[in-house]
Amino acid sequence: MIVLPEIDPVAFAIGPLEVRWYGLMYFIGFAAAYILGTKRASKKHSPLTPTQFQDLLISILVGLVLGARLGYMLFYNSAALISDPLEIFKVWHGGMSFHGGLLGTVVAGFVFAGRNHLNILDLGDFMAPLAPPGLFAGRIGNFINGELCGRQSDLPWAVVFPGPAAGAISRHPSQLYEAFLEGVVLFFVVWSFSNKPRPRGAVFGLFLLLYGCFRFGVEFFRRPDIQLGFVALDFLSMGQVLSLPMIAAGLFLIFYRKARPLRTKGDHSV
Repeated sequence: MIVLPEIDPVAFAIGPLEVRWYGLMYFIGFAAAYILGTKRASKKHSPLTPTQFQDLLISILVGLVLGARLGYMLFYNSAALISDPLEIFKVWHGGMSFHGGLLGTVVAGFVFAGRNHLNILDLGDFMAPLAPPGLFAGRIGNFINGELCGRQSDLPWAVVFPGPAAGAISRHPSQLYEAFLEGVVLFFVVWSFSNKPRPRGAVFGLFLLLYGCFRFGVEFFRRPDIQLGFVALDFLSMGQVLSLPMIAAGLFLIFYRKARPLRTKGDHSV
């Protein structure tokens, strides 16, 4: 059992400006996506130019933040949203949803693809390998903040998180499980898969499938959201329910598109 010390949520301050750990992790995730994406966009047969990629990344950032906040309020805290609709703008109260953020990025991708006459699946295939480093950083931020804790455990690596929210009992460090699976494993598998010609949409499909499976599995070690508990069949959490459509969509893109011709490196038409 490991007892964690209480960590200041502020990573560092520059004068009156406070930089919090979670905000720092968001920055690290987007910095990694920028570096990796610029490298991919500079290749000869990339569907995006480096300038287009930079414009897309800004659109994705907006879609991610708006979608993540809206998704959290709709999926995890709808009662607060109904009682006070302005709560959606109070981001300092905390609460971001990956699944909502994914929907927000897809909407942003559709808008960008339409304006630039690009195929949305090409954008999905391009962006999918860039997401796991951000997922890794985000889960590390969750761990530092002692939030989204795991279920009670007596394993040697179980963690006692500081603060009353965790209940002063040893728990699975489920944030680290997710950081490893959704960040490290997902990155290497999807990045390696994307390095060879694949049917259009297959790379994005693999990302959806693996993330959905990893998230569904880790949720059995993660404490259900206090305000919701189990939402289906008396043992499935909201995260698991939301992951099921991802798994289905991933399977569809992989196996349906597998029957389609391989996307040639120069083919990026709508």
